[in-house]
Amino acid sequence: MIDKLSWISVYPEIILLTMACVITLADLAVKSTGRTGTYLLTLLTLVVVATLEFTYATVGTTIYGFGNMVVSDQMGSWLKCFATIAVMVTLVYGRPYAAGRGMLRGGEMFILSMFALLGMFVMISGNNFLVIYLGLELLTLASYALVALRRDSAVAIEAAMKYFVLGALASGFLLYGLSMMYGATGSLDINAVFKAINSGQVKHQVLVFGLVFVVAGLAFKLGVVPFHMWIPDVYQGAPTAITLLIGGAPKLAAFGIMIRLLVEGMLPLAIDWQQMLMVLSVGSLLVGNLAAIAQTNLKRMLAFSTISHMGFVLLGMMAGVINGKINGAANAYSSSMFYVVTYVLTTLASFGIILLLSRDGFESEEIADFAGLNQRSPFYAAVMAICLFSLAGIPPMVGFYAKLSVLQALIASGQTFDLGLAIFAVMMSLIGAFYYLRVVKVMYFDQPITATEVSAPLDVRAVLSINGALVLVLGLVPGGLMALCANAVLQMLGT
Repeated sequence: MIDKLSWISVYPEIILLTMACVITLADLAVKSTGRTGTYLLTLLTLVVVATLEFTYATVGTTIYGFGNMVVSDQMGSWLKCFATIAVMVTLVYGRPYAAGRGMLRGGEMFILSMFALLGMFVMISGNNFLVIYLGLELLTLASYALVALRRDSAVAIEAAMKYFVLGALASGFLLYGLSMMYGATGSLDINAVFKAINSGQVKHQVLVFGLVFVVAGLAFKLGVVPFHMWIPDVYQGAPTAITLLIGGAPKLAAFGIMIRLLVEGMLPLAIDWQQMLMVLSVGSLLVGNLAAIAQTNLKRMLAFSTISHMGFVLLGMMAGVINGKINGAANAYSSSMFYVVTYVLTTLASFGIILLLSRDGFESEEIADFAGLNQRSPFYAAVMAICLFSLAGIPPMVGFYAKLSVLQALIASGQTFDLGLAIFAVMMSLIGAFYYLRVVKVMYFDQPITATEVSAPLDVRAVLSINGALVLVLGLVPGGLMALCANAVLQMLGT
């Protein structure tokens, strides 16, 4: 018999699944080219789900349901709330773009986005290896279909094929690693795995062998070096609205499963997986920043910058356990969470501007397309500049405090090696500032190629204004969001 608490723990998932099915049927009756009915119903569902997750997060109770297979805690609820908002914003920005390219002949974009979000929810809530894997597959299968949604584009189909082949390989890595962990510990339950590893009864070599595959699978989902090959091709090849869907909310879910698997399940092996994350983060910072300099396509440049930003997230993750002590764990993991949340916020606004400047038959994705944007639309140029300054880590934008929080977590560990890593990260950020500032220079000092007015629907203008303002305001007063992340991680570690 399933108890009441089990149902309470998955209410948001039930609402999301039910409404995704209802909207699939309701969409058959929608005749408008912009799928207005489907769009409004989807947004309404996401508002309800986000509100419910916000309520769960503020109450702050940890609930284990369905025989410990799922967990609803403060950290998970905040991640799900932010992911829902990110998908809502993506759909608001992406609808005019999709309508102009024949991608709204049916409501697939909205329905598949909801199923992708459901996959993220299951990933974040999973307290069992199989549940996490099911969530991951639901997200990736929906993502493959979304990338190929523009059926008349050979580039999009090619990107979907690359994503599918490499995604299947990464899923195999993760599944093989989890099966090794199951073989060694005798359980799929994350709490039981933690106890088995902590008991010291399991052979360390077997655990580390499985751990290598688990970290490789996670690294692909985050898109860090050397598992980054798909990121630039998929970002460039996918329709821009779908690029934002892949580059935004799923990063929160990837952080969620990294915490669930590595911290909640395998914290006694931290000395091993921290070394792996260190190699991945150094490679990502180096390759991401150096490769981005050579790009002329803005989507491809932002893809390589994503790789470097995920390197920063891993730096925070590897400063949690020092000499077997977890004193700095809350500080380190909360700094990574803060970084992921602020990165997604900034990415939404920067891709929102790219979508806004795209017109029928014209993709505004080359850096040269932004020439003289300030003369055509000072407001949108200012929003884009704020986003680029934030991604570069220039104060007082929120990106500066995100980088600072990760660096202080590294320095607080008191290890000479971590101090060296912090210095290396700062040097890579200086290199990264070049390619962001190059775009600002093009927007403000180059002559415009076209005199076309930049226009946008009211909902896009309103959301973009709030999005851009948040990047600036959270940089001026970052304390609230930092405290939220710290409390969520503390509660997670406490349970």
